[in-house]
Amino acid sequence: MTSAEECRAALQKLAGRLSEMSADKREDYFGNRSMSVTIPDLGVTYATTLGAGDDPVREVGPGDPPADIRVTANSDEVVALAESPMNIARSWVAGRVKIEASMKDLFRLRRLL
Repeated sequence: MTSAEECRAALQKLAGRLSEMSADKREDYFGNRSMSVTIPDLGVTYATTLGAGDDPVREVGPGDPPADIRVTANSDEVVALAESPMNIARSWVAGRVKIEASMKDLFRLRRLL
């Protein structure tokens, strides 16, 4: 099992890919959409705002509103996805990753992954 800090760092790396886009494209594409990742084996949920591109990944508190895009995966899967994001479809089909989002957000998510 991977630690919570390793998962947070992996998610920060994944979200950091957005900084490769120009600020205008990033804002047009993601706007102010939020994404959270729940890691059940660690009992933690992390969140970030996608449009900023450099928004830190933070732990979600009990009163925080739900994110626009919600992903659930075990810690090892989170780290694996950050290393090889193209495998998310395979992980989703295998049931290792659960994604709750609108269709429009799913298409947006493809840009990140």
